[in-house]
Amino acid sequence: MHMDTQWQSVMARDSRQDGRFVFAVRTTGVYCRPSCPSRRPRRDSVEFFADAKQAELAGYRPCLRCKPTQISTQVRAVTKARRLLDSAERILTLAELSAAAGVSPFYLQRIFKRATGLSPREYQSARRMSNVKQGLRKGANVTTALYDAGFGSSSRLYEKSTQHLGMTPGAYRRGGSREQISYSIAPSPLGRVLLAATAKGLCAVRFGESTGELERSLRQEFHAATIIRDDVALQPYLQTVLEAICGAQVSMDLPLDIRATAFQKKVWDALRRIPRGETRSYSDIAKEIGKSSAVRAVARACATNPVAIVVPCHRVIRSDGALSGYRWGVDRKAKLLEQERPSVILPTS
Repeated sequence: MHMDTQWQSVMARDSRQDGRFVFAVRTTGVYCRPSCPSRRPRRDSVEFFADAKQAELAGYRPCLRCKPTQISTQVRAVTKARRLLDSAERILTLAELSAAAGVSPFYLQRIFKRATGLSPREYQSARRMSNVKQGLRKGANVTTALYDAGFGSSSRLYEKSTQHLGMTPGAYRRGGSREQISYSIAPSPLGRVLLAATAKGLCAVRFGESTGELERSLRQEFHAATIIRDDVALQPYLQTVLEAICGAQVSMDLPLDIRATAFQKKVWDALRRIPRGETRSYSDIAKEIGKSSAVRAVARACATNPVAIVVPCHRVIRSDGALSGYRWGVDRKAKLLEQERPSVILPTS
C-alpha cells in the first residue's frame, strides 16, 4: 500500500486497515493502529510500518489507547476473510470464508459489511473488477483479463463495465482512447485548481500545488484519451467554482459526468443537499441515506469524490466537530468552511 493511501486511511480512522499496517509518531514515540481515536498528528511527523514488530524494532512503543498489539476477534476474522478474497483465484462462498475465519456465516456477513461497507460477495465483485483493470492496463486483451479476474462470461463483465470503468473494457484498455476530455487550470486562494469535462459535464475538480502536477494526474488517469486544454470553453464552469472558493453564494447546479456506485451516488447526492454555511457529520449522512451503520463507508465515499466544491464533501465533519480528513488537505477544508460561514451583521447605533 502506498504511503499516501496509508495516510488517507489514518485520517479517515479506517478500521478496515487495522492489522494491515501501523503508523508511528516521531514526536511522541508511540505507534498506533489506523483507526486510533487519538488526535491526528502532522503528516511530517508520521512514518508507517507493516506491523507492530517493525515499529518496536524502530524504537516505538504501543499506544495505550488503541492497543495496536491486541487484535480483536472481529478484526482478525475480517482481516482473514479479506486476505483470502484478495488472493482467491475463484469465487469463494460465504460458508468457505466463515469456516476459514473461524466464525459463523451470519456473523461474518454482519461484521464484514460493518467494517468494509460491502458484503463479502460485493467485495469479491469489486476485487474482480479491480483485477480486470490491472490486466487491461498491462496490455492484456479483454478476454484474457476477463477470465484471469474470474468472470465466467464476457456478458457479465460488460454488464458492469459502464458503472465501474466509465466506458467499455476495450476503451478502458486503451486508456480512454477515443474519449475527449477538456481541462482548464487557474490560480485560486487554495492553490491551483483544475477542472476537466467531457461532452456530458464536469468529470474532475481538483486542487494542487502546480499546473504540472495537476496535468500529470489527469493524463495518468486517461493516458490514451484525447486531452486538450480549453480555457475558453470551460470559463463559465471555472468562474463559478472560483467564485464559490472565494465565498460567493453561487449556484453549483453544474452538469456532471462522474461514475459512481449506487452507494457513492446516494452519498454525493446527499452532500449536494447540504446548504451553504452548514455542515453535517458522517453519521448524519449515513442516516439520511438510510444506512445508519455505514459511517465509515460514507467517509470513504467523501474521500473519493472526484469533483471538489461542486459536490461539497468539505461540509462533512466528525460528530465531535473536528474537521477530520479532506482529500485536498485539512487546511483547504478549514478555509472553505470559513468562507461559507454566515457573516454576523452587527446592529447600527
